[in-house]
Amino acid sequence: MARFGYTLMTEQSGPAQLVQYAAAAEQVGFDFALCSDHYNPWLESQGHAPYAWAVLGAVAQATHRMELVSYVTCPTHRYHPTIVAQKAATLGLLSDGRFILGLGSGENLNEHVIGQGWPTAEVRQSMLQEAMMIIRQLLGGETVTSDGDFFHVSQAKLWDCPQDPIQMGVAVSGSRSIKRFAPLADHLISTTPDHELLDQWDEARPAGGPTARSFLQLPICWAPDESTAVSVAHDQFRWSIGSWSVNAELPSPASFAAATEPVRVEDVTASIPCGPDLDRIAKAFEPAVQAGFTDIGLVQVGDQHQQQFLDQAAGPLLERLHRLG
Repeated sequence: MARFGYTLMTEQSGPAQLVQYAAAAEQVGFDFALCSDHYNPWLESQGHAPYAWAVLGAVAQATHRMELVSYVTCPTHRYHPTIVAQKAATLGLLSDGRFILGLGSGENLNEHVIGQGWPTAEVRQSMLQEAMMIIRQLLGGETVTSDGDFFHVSQAKLWDCPQDPIQMGVAVSGSRSIKRFAPLADHLISTTPDHELLDQWDEARPAGGPTARSFLQLPICWAPDESTAVSVAHDQFRWSIGSWSVNAELPSPASFAAATEPVRVEDVTASIPCGPDLDRIAKAFEPAVQAGFTDIGLVQVGDQHQQQFLDQAAGPLLERLHRLG
């Protein structure tokens, strides 16, 4: 049976609001919360980018049942992998074992800020692979010293670490990344509801290991009237219409604004269900459920109606989604 989650969208809400939304999401019945990890919003109109790990720490104290997932953290530029491991272990303790570390190779939008350039996709994947190996060792209780191709580690050890190692998910996009990362991660993270990815992931996993979970995120824009929802979705989420290979390269909110200027309202509404019709919104989740994804998180686009969505629409929507799952 599929589980359904709520996204703490750091690009569109401030830190105090995100903690408030997380508590409300748990109360209404969401199974987990995904938290984006950005230095910049996608578009200036979104207007926020608080530090995700401080938000997650506060959310760990404001909630008691929901799992928490970083979605996703890049452990290769802004953060050294030893620091990511330390943060993940601490959050695992603060959440009483409810945290899953979601990792990815990152976007230029967030990682260029440290002034070290933005490497090619192949180099980014190699960096992520090396970083994951370091993180896995540290979360397993090892003292790590290594001199790799990208990272240097000297006698690193986690002194506060959960008894059960933190589980890791990794964002993949095709067969090459699956073959590379499936042996290193516990769970799959995808941007498309493609059952073939799940089959390939299972084939690439070590035999006899625990069952992997598969995470997917889908945007919606609920509002009391459709025209308002459409306006908000086009203003704040038109960036999602572009291909991921392009989105990973753009360096700033201004560049996303320029790149998405040709995106029409109808382009957005074709991929994001907008308005108050909960049956229509639930129907958008059918392909992911039918593909076999185990964990499907929704993004309620925009901060304008976030609390109203949680108070009025989230509960009835979850009832519909559970019937699908």
